[in-house]
Amino acid sequence: MKLALLLLGAALLILGVLAAVQGVFVDGLQRSGRTFLAMMPILAVAFLLAGMAEALLPTGFVERWLSDGAGVRGHLLAWVAGALTPGGGLLGMPLAAGLLKAGAGVGVLVTYLTSMALLPLLRLPMELGIYGGRLALLRIAASCLLPFAAGATAQLIVRLTRL
Repeated sequence: MKLALLLLGAALLILGVLAAVQGVFVDGLQRSGRTFLAMMPILAVAFLLAGMAEALLPTGFVERWLSDGAGVRGHLLAWVAGALTPGGGLLGMPLAAGLLKAGAGVGVLVTYLTSMALLPLLRLPMELGIYGGRLALLRIAASCLLPFAAGATAQLIVRLTRL
């Protein structure tokens, strides 16, 4: 978390200097404020959801269904949950962080996050309307196994490196 904050801070510093040099620093601050106000309710709900999920999920449930030891059923549950998560990363990332704290396995969470990114079912009607059924279904079919591969790879990396 600290590394992410440092990297974002460095990027902000660079962009702030560039904006100041180009004379748009105040405009950038105003736009940032509007975006912050628009996104704050969504972020508040997402973080509250993550905290509630962490508090409500019994340890036994997490160990049985969401740990790396849960095997295929944990990855299947994560795959379905990722595809059904509305709002993508805004909701899914804080939820994944809460599940990690509750004891969910890294491989299962990588399956969830990858499924959320590649298979959002709520996006399917838009895809069908924009580029048609054939391409939409081919994209989904090609993406179906990737969350499992990503989760298994994450589990293997953790085992080999003790991360």
